[in-house]
Amino acid sequence: MIRLHAHIALGLLCLSAVSAMPAERARDLGVPFDGTPGPLNAITDVAGVQVGQTTLISGDGKLQRGVGPVRTGVTAILPRGQNDATPVYAGYFSQNGNGEMTGAAWIEESGFAEGPVLITNTHSVGVVRDAVIHWQVAKRAQQQLFNDLWSLPIVAETWDGYLNDINGFHVKDTDALHALDTARSGPVEEGAVGGGTGMICYGFKGGIGTSSRKLSVQEGGYTVGVLVQCNCGRRPLLRVAGVPVGREISDNIPYAANAPGMQRDLGSIIIVIATDAPLVGTQLKRLARRATMGLARTGSVSGNGSGDLFLALSVANHDVKSAGVSTVNVLGNDSLDPIFEATVNATEEAIVNAMVGAKTMVGIDNHTVIGLPHDKLSATLRKYNRLAH
Repeated sequence: MIRLHAHIALGLLCLSAVSAMPAERARDLGVPFDGTPGPLNAITDVAGVQVGQTTLISGDGKLQRGVGPVRTGVTAILPRGQNDATPVYAGYFSQNGNGEMTGAAWIEESGFAEGPVLITNTHSVGVVRDAVIHWQVAKRAQQQLFNDLWSLPIVAETWDGYLNDINGFHVKDTDALHALDTARSGPVEEGAVGGGTGMICYGFKGGIGTSSRKLSVQEGGYTVGVLVQCNCGRRPLLRVAGVPVGREISDNIPYAANAPGMQRDLGSIIIVIATDAPLVGTQLKRLARRATMGLARTGSVSGNGSGDLFLALSVANHDVKSAGVSTVNVLGNDSLDPIFEATVNATEEAIVNAMVGAKTMVGIDNHTVIGLPHDKLSATLRKYNRLAH
């Protein structure tokens, strides 16, 4: 099986087409969004945050368990980068709990997150979780910190079994390690990459999406970044900039042969929020809850079968100790409204970016999921007088 890594694929693309244009994003198509994005319009606009991805694509045709076709991967988010293991204040919220995010119980209890956050497919959570521990042990050895490592890694999932041989267990520890080791700041690849490779969102191809918001100086000048792995929603409910895009583009819906499946959500969404605003655990839990409102703007009702799990992190305070006294800065609650608004706006845009960035994909048993047609999206927005340009 060819194991196609995201950074390798990008490198080959650059060799064959040096002048290739960057992938289109929702704003490029004239989708109007509220708020001012950071320079990259990505979670990596939050200083120190790095993202790495491993994309696994191989095989075609009939499903052969353990062989393929393979359409899956791993996405890693490092709140403080490769070499800073300082915990961050964190808050967790489950909008609908038909999913998994390991380590969430301790985040709820302590208000802290320790180490990276990884996202993969539902049946690969275990191997990715174990790989994180190996990676952390190796990092500590490099830093000559030989005391026993206690770790509850944070690994979340969504289900990619419509396109991927999910029961073939194709994600290996080396794939998680690759995502961690190649994490970097800068632009974040979107669409059918990393953990989002085989995902479906509102009946279109989904996957990884990101966005950010930069607050004004008067509001504190803070940055809020969001990354989503979206695999949720039903086509008739999809709204983009308030426009009923799902009803306007109603053809080529996956699962069409299974009429009962059209009546329920078949997937999930993981939303990770990062900010440099000095917030503590209780405030970050409130921030995580606001992701629900950004999700709702795109049409989701968080159905019974959807695992909608949200995590918010603050990288602001570095004096965070597991024992003794820490000296931290905390933003007053009366100053949170602009950060709440930024979270809602960035979440909405990240979800749309994931769909805009994802191309049509054929997976197991020739299951086909079309990418959101850019021309039809723009035409629909124009019809409703919502096209930004």
